Amino acid sequence: MQDANNRLDKLTNYFLINVFFLTLFGVIMVFSASYMYATENMGNSYFFLYKQIIYIGLGLLLALVFSKLKIIYLYKQAYKINILFGFLLTLTLVPGIGVMMKGSKRWLNLGFMNLQPGEFIKYSLMLAAIRYFENFNNYDSKQRALYFSGLVYPLAVFVVQPDFGTFFISAMIIGFIAFLSSFPRKYLYGCMVVGFIGAFGILISAPYRVKRLLAFLDPWKDPRGSGFQVIQSFLAFANGSFFGQGLGNSNEKLFYLPEAYNDFIFSVVGEELGFIGVITTAIMFVSFIFIGFKMAISLKSRVGSIMVSTIVFTIGFQAFLNMGVVLGVLPTKGLNLPFISYGGSSMVANLVALGLIFACLKIQPSDAKDIKNMGKQSPIGALKSAFS
Repeated sequence: MQDANNRLDKLTNYFLINVFFLTLFGVIMVFSASYMYATENMGNSYFFLYKQIIYIGLGLLLALVFSKLKIIYLYKQAYKINILFGFLLTLTLVPGIGVMMKGSKRWLNLGFMNLQPGEFIKYSLMLAAIRYFENFNNYDSKQRALYFSGLVYPLAVFVVQPDFGTFFISAMIIGFIAFLSSFPRKYLYGCMVVGFIGAFGILISAPYRVKRLLAFLDPWKDPRGSGFQVIQSFLAFANGSFFGQGLGNSNEKLFYLPEAYNDFIFSVVGEELGFIGVITTAIMFVSFIFIGFKMAISLKSRVGSIMVSTIVFTIGFQAFLNMGVVLGVLPTKGLNLPFISYGGSSMVANLVALGLIFACLKIQPSDAKDIKNMGKQSPIGALKSAFS
């Protein structure tokens, strides 16, 4: 028992070190990729750097709060939490409330930042999906349909926004949890078939998505249009060669490569730090996934193990999707690189998710008994028990 705890403590320390270096590397690359753009457009070369540091500070503060919560409380309130973030997601479609950027309604203007609810709903969906699939056999047909609609609704909103990248990630989260849980296999395989057919139908239903797919297959067919971003990314990696041009010396970020400090920041890494920087970044994410899954396996709580696995899967999967897009081996999806790309919603949501990981590490075997009792508590009593 003591050896198992010591092993988990070591894994936790390695995990923290890994996340620290990922985030630090992100701060450096955000400044390197944005300072020229910020100077020309914001009048302050440190504009994006300062905001990114503020987002990290806010994310760490919320991560600390969530790490003190009892996971069993969040598990019990999973459906309500998902409804709350589903409501915020719906607000993005309301004229005058939702913010239209880049041809999509994904944001809410909070004044000090544009909130992207989709970044948070990935994790509220995670909570709801874990509870749904783990209790599937205990629900009657009406409950199954009702609670399942709560999982599907955000996916429908992503299609309307449109935000196919977050749609794809969220659908994969639901599928991943269904696979890990006690969800009956006969239903799982049926849902997988229906899901793949539905996703393919959504993919080809909009002309711009078909155009993106064709640009991925042959970006030089439309070098000034849909293929422009990918071609500029290729040039960045070509310029970087093995050792790179040197930190801060990227040419593509000088208004050639769109989203240089956000979705395509990995291209700047390739140009400035070369193949060495690309491999180092990939290794950091591989380490993140490896250590995270080892932590999940070490947990004795089934719910905690599934939750940690899902958070690690979500962040790692998105990271390698982003790298695949930037390297031209996947169609453009509008996904950023976790912990490295600029963005407040993504940074805060991912750090809060890490807070949930550390809350999972504190789950006690006796917590499973609290599920039934918690439903009988008053709201104030339930809130107190969340931190006790």
